[in-house]
Amino acid sequence: MGEARSAPTVGQMVLGMRLRDLREKAGVSYDVAARALHVNQTTVRRMEKAEVGLKLPYVEKLLQTYGAEQQEIDSFLALAEEANRPGWWHRFRDVLPDWFSLYVSLEGAASRIRAYEPHFIPGLLQTEDYARALLSIGFPHGSDQEIERRVALRMERQELLSRPDAPHLWVVMDETVLRLSIGGPAVMRAQVDRLIEAAQRPNITLQVVPFSAGPHPGMGGPFQLFRFQIPELPDIVYAEGLTGAGYLDQRSDVVAYLEALDRMGTQATPARRTENFLRGIRKEL
Repeated sequence: MGEARSAPTVGQMVLGMRLRDLREKAGVSYDVAARALHVNQTTVRRMEKAEVGLKLPYVEKLLQTYGAEQQEIDSFLALAEEANRPGWWHRFRDVLPDWFSLYVSLEGAASRIRAYEPHFIPGLLQTEDYARALLSIGFPHGSDQEIERRVALRMERQELLSRPDAPHLWVVMDETVLRLSIGGPAVMRAQVDRLIEAAQRPNITLQVVPFSAGPHPGMGGPFQLFRFQIPELPDIVYAEGLTGAGYLDQRSDVVAYLEALDRMGTQATPARRTENFLRGIRKEL
């Protein structure tokens, strides 16, 4: 059977979906596919959902069963081999939970990231000092070395915003985020300066929901919505709540979060005025 692991890469998710599509187009049932591999149907289902690793001999046998030509099989196997390689974040596995490695993989593959943040500066926009202060609060029993490893991971994640194919990041944050002092006045001044610089970049849109806007649809907690140029991948929402966090890809769920973001966007300061809003906050620090 396939080797179980808790966090697939985006590449494995895509190839699992392609395996499902090829099976369905070939008119092959789960039972027939499973018998070709001498496994049970659950293993084939889990391969298609990227819940187990893509063992190359299994993939090759399935593609042969589905009637794929050798050139297509060779190309698919090369993609599977690449998808099975650990991402750059694997070297931070000592401080990166399995469930969050999927988040980093989705973040790196997205063409558009929309986010709502009610409490803290989003990780992709944090300064090193702000991140260090925040992580020290979040992991009070962590050693200095562990905190620095987490800071290094967060800083490396930010490099995706400077890539030639950088995603568009659109963040709506509550005014609370800017008023909550993390690390002291000097750290907050530098952090707001960083946001002012970010607001000027063409691939970053920032909006702030001021206190005067009152209640809004996103008050349940922070969340991020990832959109991809990969045809097989639907929009995926990562949502945090009081008792945990999860990934949502059902269309009805995603639409609800999209509608919340759109409604919050109308209540927030227009993006063209965000820089002036931030400069006003900066003067008060």
